[in-house]
Amino acid sequence: MLDDRDYMREKPRYGGWPVTAVLSVVLVLIFALQEVNDAYLHFPVEEWLALTPDCFLRGWVWQLITFQFLHASILHIACNLIVFWWVGHYVERVLGPKRFLIALLGCGAVGGMLQGLLMVLFPPHFGLMVVGASAGVAGLFAIFALLEKDSEVLLYFLLPVRAITLLWVFGIVSLFFTVVPTGGQIANAAHLGGILAGILWVKLGWHHSYVQLPWEGWLERWRQRRSSAVGRPGNTLVTAPHRKAFWRSAATSNSDELSTDEFFKNEVDPILEKISAHGIHSLTTREREILERARTKMTKR
Repeated sequence: MLDDRDYMREKPRYGGWPVTAVLSVVLVLIFALQEVNDAYLHFPVEEWLALTPDCFLRGWVWQLITFQFLHASILHIACNLIVFWWVGHYVERVLGPKRFLIALLGCGAVGGMLQGLLMVLFPPHFGLMVVGASAGVAGLFAIFALLEKDSEVLLYFLLPVRAITLLWVFGIVSLFFTVVPTGGQIANAAHLGGILAGILWVKLGWHHSYVQLPWEGWLERWRQRRSSAVGRPGNTLVTAPHRKAFWRSAATSNSDELSTDEFFKNEVDPILEKISAHGIHSLTTREREILERARTKMTKR
């Protein structure tokens, strides 16, 4: 197993508070400011920062992020914070703080896009304004449920239900009331979009630190093109330090002929040591393919 290697064991990634705790405090503070504004200042905060049809009609795309930090009532924020606090700590430990924040806001944005488009197309059924962190939290729950399918969740703090079962129920209910909108106060389409985004996050393997996020690949290719341009005639060439031979073995040997144990020892271990020494971004495309093959082998054991 990969987790048996010393350099793959979880290490502290940052100091201070977890992102889950920081965001919980931020959400409470923003809600307090909303209440102060509603009582005394009366600035059009919701018009600018809540999710409205203007997100698409006027290009106010920042609303896909900002609507996740606003809430309609103390009960609304309390319900979101309870689920966020419970599931957030687990997902943050698995993803790390950076990917956790991207997953939360990204799932929320996908949910906002689905809800917002329906608001533009069918305003009588989907309303004209949406606030709340529940779309992103729904995405985090989907990630949790797919990674911990057999974990028991106390529904309403009383009824024990398997996490994956609750995900199916939550998803089906959200889908039904998206297709059959009742005009209520729950943004079911946003929940559905968040759930689908969370499922996609796991299916693409983005919960693994060695699997690149799409824009990380773009950045790496840009750096490679820039490095090749530096080495052209007339430019100053800066050579990289010579890498050890065992780091190159993974990219050059035929791993299909190896047994499972030899594959992990000869192909995977050198790559993991390279990650420990130089970080995930130092890997070549071939080395990433080997890690993905290793993950497939592990799931079949």
